[in-house]
Amino acid sequence: MLTLPPSVRVYVSVAPVDMRKSFDGLSIAVSSVLDLEPTSGHLFCFFNRRANQVRVLFWDRTGYCIYAKRLARGRFALADLVKDGGKVVQVDSVDLSLVLEGIDLAGAHRRVRFRLPPAV
Repeated sequence: MLTLPPSVRVYVSVAPVDMRKSFDGLSIAVSSVLDLEPTSGHLFCFFNRRANQVRVLFWDRTGYCIYAKRLARGRFALADLVKDGGKVVQVDSVDLSLVLEGIDLAGAHRRVRFRLPPAV
């Protein structure tokens, strides 16, 4: 399971991405397609068209890092993550880790829990 501080955001690209892209190609996709800053320290997730591969790009203050996963069988369940009408969707790190573990979020129920209001 991913353990990230609350200041780190997770962005998922709605459009599929060519999985041959590496550090430079994914960072260009973050800045041009998603209109976000790739060196912000946030996580940027890209899935391929068949939804059996994922690449997560992030900046760790010294350079880019890529987490890549390819499923041997099946697909990632992206129904709840990817909504219609945008280039990028922001998700919780818990939701991303569940999807990467193969859990379908369509039938999952989130319990109400306390969250601090966003700082102004």
